Amino acid sequence: MRVVAKFGGTSLGSGDRINRAADSIAAAVEDGHEIAVVASAMGSTTDDLLDDITFETAEEDRAQIVSMGERTSVRMLKAALSSRGIGACFLEPGSENWPVITDEYGEVDVEETKSRALEVADEMDETVPVITGFLAEGPDGSVTTLGRGGSDTTAVMLGKYMDADEVVIVTDVEGVMTGDPHVVEGARNVGEISVDELRNLSFRGAEVVAPSALSYKDGTLDVRVVHYQHGDLLSGGTSIEGEFKNLVDLRERPLACLTVAGRAIRNQPGIFNHLSEALSESDVNIDAVASGMDTVTFYIDEEEAERAENILHREVIARDELSSVTVDSPVAVVRVTGGELPNQPGIVSEIVNPLAEERIHLNDIITSATSVALFVDWDDREKTLELTQDLF
Repeated sequence: MRVVAKFGGTSLGSGDRINRAADSIAAAVEDGHEIAVVASAMGSTTDDLLDDITFETAEEDRAQIVSMGERTSVRMLKAALSSRGIGACFLEPGSENWPVITDEYGEVDVEETKSRALEVADEMDETVPVITGFLAEGPDGSVTTLGRGGSDTTAVMLGKYMDADEVVIVTDVEGVMTGDPHVVEGARNVGEISVDELRNLSFRGAEVVAPSALSYKDGTLDVRVVHYQHGDLLSGGTSIEGEFKNLVDLRERPLACLTVAGRAIRNQPGIFNHLSEALSESDVNIDAVASGMDTVTFYIDEEEAERAENILHREVIARDELSSVTVDSPVAVVRVTGGELPNQPGIVSEIVNPLAEERIHLNDIITSATSVALFVDWDDREKTLELTQDLF
């Protein structure tokens, strides 16, 4: 197999851990696999360097300073591999065959990076390239960076452009866990998780794989997360399945919008759970939910509207906190799901403004970490879909 293995700062945080990393790489090479390595800065080196920049500095100088952590790591790891009789070389910005290139706007130059990555891959049958993560090279030869989580991004991007079979993220957790083991009891490893699930978790605080990295994952590239103490690069951990697609989608069937009003609903524990349970116990599927201080809105299939209204009305009658239930239909929903949505400041206004210009009434907008759902009148569905598709 052709594998890109990324070692995080914790997994390279000491001489012993560098030895452990080198042992796992050497074992994979000796088993006949082609391995490329992406290395983060050792331990907390990057954060320490950033903390020490207490003076005004140009962006280029800042990038040069923070690059020193990764530059040290690749030299240490290359030396450890050489001592084991493994042919290795380190690559950093400025190296003749350095692969990651950005354009004048600081964005990855896809064609140039892919071409260079394939050139590096062509040598992997004889040499293990040890590549600085996080760093890139601008068109003028300057050092640039890929932002927070940049080493993960380097690894998955190169895995894609090198036509690798798998990317292995070596970190300080045993894959993706059912919960934070420092907080909850009985947390265990999740053997598989979809890229959609993990990206949403990552944007909500899970520090396993950087969200920017997962946007490079396609259906042919396996990505796995393993603990640095595991020792075997090619087994264990959590497998990340599927690919994250940019998608603009119109729900084919109309929805009904059922709104329950009640004073300070948001401050009433259990109200939302009580209402949603009443619907679910009657097999009414909830497509989406929106809430305000005094309302909860459920979007369901229009054909279920009358039955759902009666269910919710019984709850309104039974609870003093609730005042009334109303129904509006038919409603359409257009969903925008995109790998880069959360990284685009002002993206919601870019989506909404064309609708306002066309005088399309927006009944609701529900956002998540990686999607935007637009609820409009059923008659406006095709125009909303057209305007939204034009943006992506």
